[in-house]
Amino acid sequence: MALFLATYINKVDRKGRVSVPASFRAALADQSFPGIVVFRSYKYPALDAFGADRMDRLSASIADLALFSEQQDDLAATIFADAQQLPFDSDGRIVLPDSLAEHAGIRDRAAFVGRGPSFQIWQPDSFQIFQAEARERVRRAGVTLKLRPTAGGDSGPSQGDEP
Repeated sequence: MALFLATYINKVDRKGRVSVPASFRAALADQSFPGIVVFRSYKYPALDAFGADRMDRLSASIADLALFSEQQDDLAATIFADAQQLPFDSDGRIVLPDSLAEHAGIRDRAAFVGRGPSFQIWQPDSFQIFQAEARERVRRAGVTLKLRPTAGGDSGPSQGDEP
């Protein structure tokens, strides 16, 4: 599975073109669509971005909900009605549609924020504020993780060990 790591801030030109970080493009190289699928985050002033394969998995997860249920209808309307396939150009750029850029407050710069199996696109100053608040919530709550065992049975560091 591709992992999207780090935060990159790139310029957005007057035509709405922005370069997707090279490491993100490399992680998407084997996808069925040569670009990304982007939709408005329903939680934050940001854009959620997936490779086509992860979008297929998301679709299957929504299809697992009861057919015609309010939850299935709401998630489909929230995610798929807004989703747009944005192909990479020859320079590795995408064109952010005005409606998506407006939702995230993106004008001249965009922050590509790794989230493991997906990434988000934020207005850089908004993300900086969100990240500081998130770090404080995690610190205050004392959030920790237990690593899942690997296929070979190694569970990684035990609780209390350094990761």
